[in-house]
Amino acid sequence: MATIKIALIGCGGIMGKHSSVFKKRPDCQIVALHDVSMDQLIKFQERQLKDVASKPALFTDLAAMYTQAKPDAVVIASPHTLHYTQAVQALDQGCHILMEKPMVTRSADARDLAARVAKAKKILIIGYNTPCSPEFDFIRKTIRDGSLGKLELVQGYLSQNWRKFTIGSWRQDPALSGGGQAYDSGAHLYNSLCWTVDAPVAEVFAFIDNVGCPVDINSSTTIRFENGVLASIVVGGNCPSDGSHMAYMFDNGRIEVDGWGGTWMNVFGPNGKIKYPKVTAEPQTPADNFIDAILGKTEPRTTPRNGVIQSELMDAVYESARTGRPAKPQRS
Repeated sequence: MATIKIALIGCGGIMGKHSSVFKKRPDCQIVALHDVSMDQLIKFQERQLKDVASKPALFTDLAAMYTQAKPDAVVIASPHTLHYTQAVQALDQGCHILMEKPMVTRSADARDLAARVAKAKKILIIGYNTPCSPEFDFIRKTIRDGSLGKLELVQGYLSQNWRKFTIGSWRQDPALSGGGQAYDSGAHLYNSLCWTVDAPVAEVFAFIDNVGCPVDINSSTTIRFENGVLASIVVGGNCPSDGSHMAYMFDNGRIEVDGWGGTWMNVFGPNGKIKYPKVTAEPQTPADNFIDAILGKTEPRTTPRNGVIQSELMDAVYESARTGRPAKPQRS
């Protein structure tokens, strides 16, 4: 069995989730950790990899990491605005990439990165929760096969106490985050929307409220996709009650679902609730999907195309909020 050598870039909280998957698989090995802080690297290794026999090398210099560890694949979970340059560097070193959300923070970079991935013939997966869930696989198939008719409308909200828990962190530094709650936790909801509708964005009208912070905390966005689907997404980052909900409205039924992780779903046909909808896909983590895709065992659940659509959406969200007018994605 081939062993995939993996380097982890950005050893914060979410990287612990990915590393817990890799260390259980016999077909991959974590060979390197990278972060700007050696103290952070040591703490991460002691906390997450203490039971791993072959300890990874620790690096604060990315060039040295590639030269010495020679990974086959990397996981990038650094601050958002670093994603593009770190992904380009990884591709130049011949690596596959699992990228934490958002893929990048500028649509021009998203399109460029997608072209580079295609030219390099490498795997790039975005670490979203819902595309790996059976529930959202069901929704996407339902939209495509028309079993509930034509999808016309999508409504969703996400609430978190994000403002309080990110004060003083890089997530509220626009130079590192590229945006606020809409680009961070809100990205999960926007990706759930974009991944299922699977069409380019035509036009956006958005309001944002920073609630006294350097980045957006609350936002309300109306979206029209090129295939005619209309959507409305509210992202709240100043609410002590966490919650998430999405509703897909077809001309012959409705689906309601947890937009964060697909942990629950209700399906309604023309005659009422469908008691046992046929859900066939198996649940999978983004990290498992990444390794299996590299090995040719499965198809990637997300691709750079998803990152491009969402990046164009987010550029339009911030442009509309800035101007007070509807905005269209700039693709030139």
